[in-house]
Amino acid sequence: MNQPRMSAKRPNITKAEYETLATLRYALRQFLRFSEEAAHNAGLTPQQHQALLAIKGFGGPDPITIGELAERLQIRHHSAVGLVDRLVSQRLIARKQSSKDRRQVFIQLRSDGEAVLDRLSEVHKLQLRRAGPKIAALLKRLR
Repeated sequence: MNQPRMSAKRPNITKAEYETLATLRYALRQFLRFSEEAAHNAGLTPQQHQALLAIKGFGGPDPITIGELAERLQIRHHSAVGLVDRLVSQRLIARKQSSKDRRQVFIQLRSDGEAVLDRLSEVHKLQLRRAGPKIAALLKRLR
């Protein structure tokens, strides 16, 4: 993950900017807390919900691989393997071996995974419609 470098000199940030940053972080945390609770209410961990969303929302020409899923979730490959194993055992996703390269394994949602993700995505869209304007206004203030 690329992060901006921290300079040694003292930043020129105003009190109002600190307040905006703090309020933005609070608004983002409120949304993340909502998302965590929604995942738990659906019988998933937040990371499992994120994985289902990453699988469904992957924009590549082929389905997502475990390595690509690990990158999307910013976790180690072996952690992604364990996450995929758990989702396979819950019958929410399936592995499919590539016909071109037998070493490559794709991950796809199963119908139960689609159904859970559809329900979660609907409530997330509603929450973002509520929180989005506030978050957008805060981001605009930081420009």
